[in-house]
Amino acid sequence: MGKIIVIGLAIILTVVIGLASFGRNGVPNANALDGFARCLTEKGFTMYGAYWCPHCQNEKAAFGDSFRYVTYVECTKEPNQCVAAKVDGYPTWIGPEGVRLEGEQGIERLSKISGCAVDGTRISQ
Repeated sequence: MGKIIVIGLAIILTVVIGLASFGRNGVPNANALDGFARCLTEKGFTMYGAYWCPHCQNEKAAFGDSFRYVTYVECTKEPNQCVAAKVDGYPTWIGPEGVRLEGEQGIERLSKISGCAVDGTRISQ
């Protein structure tokens, strides 16, 4: 009987920890995205955008506070970098080996393209 209680408690603990990693509607909490944002940067992904762009604002909001770990170029402040990168619209993500993603991507698509999981570990592409 004691073994069943231990197994039951382990299952409950696993569920509670899993739920703590996610906010409402299955959206990861900001801290859960720190590793993911760092992984994007480590792999060479950069987001180019403009403060006035609603799609850029959505992309940043999806990361929450973790966006501070994303390499970001504000094209209104660094226009030469954006011209050199041939950025025509916002947001534009540029990554290694010619990866270029134009428009709002979302966490799931960025994870799939980059090979970075939401918890910061690498995933297969």
